[in-house]
Amino acid sequence: MAAALALAERTHGRTAPNPNVGCVIVKDGRVVGRGWTQPGGRPHAEAVALAEAGVQAQGATAYASLEPCAHRSPRGPACADLLIAAGVAQVVAALTDPDPRTDGAGLARLAAAGIAVTTGILAEEARRAMAGFLTRRALGRPHVTLKLATSLDGCIALADGESRWITGPEARAHAHLERARHEAILVGRGTWEIDRPRLDVRLDGLETRAPQRVILSASGMDVPGRTVIARPTDIAALPGDHLLIEGGAGAASAFLAADLVDRLLIYRAPVVIGAGRRALGEIGLSSLSDAHGRWRLTDARALGSDRLEAYERRR
Repeated sequence: MAAALALAERTHGRTAPNPNVGCVIVKDGRVVGRGWTQPGGRPHAEAVALAEAGVQAQGATAYASLEPCAHRSPRGPACADLLIAAGVAQVVAALTDPDPRTDGAGLARLAAAGIAVTTGILAEEARRAMAGFLTRRALGRPHVTLKLATSLDGCIALADGESRWITGPEARAHAHLERARHEAILVGRGTWEIDRPRLDVRLDGLETRAPQRVILSASGMDVPGRTVIARPTDIAALPGDHLLIEGGAGAASAFLAADLVDRLLIYRAPVVIGAGRRALGEIGLSSLSDAHGRWRLTDARALGSDRLEAYERRR
């Protein structure tokens, strides 16, 4: 299942409105088929893995990060039917599919065909891998990641606004990788007017994955090639399942105050600035006790001389 989840990451942020699913088919202790949902959402991971496995899928075990779909579509057959036709002996799924067209029906169809079914393997990891799809289904909006690049004392710039560069090249490269994994990227009006950020992906081989550019502006504005929204809640109308917020302090604070941040990425550089510009403003906390228990650390690593910490919102 861990291998299936790793495959699913290959098209993270490129499969909406379908989930990014991974599938591995194993027979006699050997992998005979691998697949992941392709850009645009089709073909599905199971279809790709079965095509690679061919006749070796007969009697094999299929590991899928999400329940195989049960609904037929003009874009392709139901994966549950494909697995039955291929003659697999067992299907192991990390999660059931919340899509009402499937939602247990895929697993039930497999079981009715005599295929052994197991669920819940690496379920938490699967939820994290498909957070965009699951958030859209549960909350009707994209999954929101807030990125902050700060000094040790929580500043994002000098007092005069100079901010290039607080973090080093390794941290900046990682941030560009995160851009490539999101369908949209947002900055506040102030950041747009002062910095005119490109908001593109500048990594070799990933240049075509530039996300949609979004500006948060309560007073409205017209910027060619950019989408402008007036309120954080307007993100529900954005296409795609993953939104990355990059700045500045006003936009970051607005989304935190609205409790619309699902994931924090904090890049911390080993510098102290002092009287600089703070990463955040008012976010609506009425007491210190309200701040505790909201965030769970999910990753921490060194990126050159900088430190990355990733947190998930507890809901």
